Amino acid sequence: MNTIIMATFIAGPCVIESMELLDTVAQELVRINQNLGTDIIFKASFDKANRTSIHSFRGPGLEKGLQMLSDIKSKYGLRITTDIHESYQAEAAGEVCDILQIPAFLCRQTDLLVSAAKTGKIVNIKKAQFLSGRDMKYPVEKALDSGASEVWLTERGNSFGYNNLVVDFRNIPDMKEIVPNVIIDCTHSVQRPSAGDGKTVGDRKFVPAMAKAAKAFGATGYFFEVHPDPDQGKSDAANMLELNKLESLIEELMR
Repeated sequence: MNTIIMATFIAGPCVIESMELLDTVAQELVRINQNLGTDIIFKASFDKANRTSIHSFRGPGLEKGLQMLSDIKSKYGLRITTDIHESYQAEAAGEVCDILQIPAFLCRQTDLLVSAAKTGKIVNIKKAQFLSGRDMKYPVEKALDSGASEVWLTERGNSFGYNNLVVDFRNIPDMKEIVPNVIIDCTHSVQRPSAGDGKTVGDRKFVPAMAKAAKAFGATGYFFEVHPDPDQGKSDAANMLELNKLESLIEELMR
């Protein structure tokens, strides 16, 4: 008898902009979960520590941001994930979040991986834009040896010259030889890093194709940054998916 593995879905705004935005997105995720029988994990960042410009919006910070995420978890019963950028953030984030995300640029940082793993939570490591899928066995080893309950890997593209990314979908089956759950980051993969005037731009029209291609290569999960009005978003505006398009895309991926 074949075991059917439910796909992992992660969605939410790039950064915490306001409680109103978090409520709007969370309510839609709950509605989709009820309609489709999914268990979408809510994602938002409390601090975008890697913005191109020092003048860019970063978020509410660790303490306030985690309190807002905790409120979302309590109100809506959604599982929560966020990214951490420094080792000291892991313990506090682990008290709120079910999954701790390691940013792609930081996926080789041993102390960060160890700190995340010591919380005992699931650690989702995003593959760096300069690494192959096969290289990810080493970050996974660091996390598992340090106590992570489970490790996921996320593909988010590779640098292709300057200011551009491409996804080598062969990385997905390569990473599935390391861990069972390999996620495609459908929105960051369509970025054009630092191609704007002091900011990263992108093209959200490629998001559905990115998800479907990853499915063909065996992806077991899908990550979408979403916003009710992406062009007004304070981070990653150009590549976030419109919130009202999320349900139909998930439904298509589940067929």
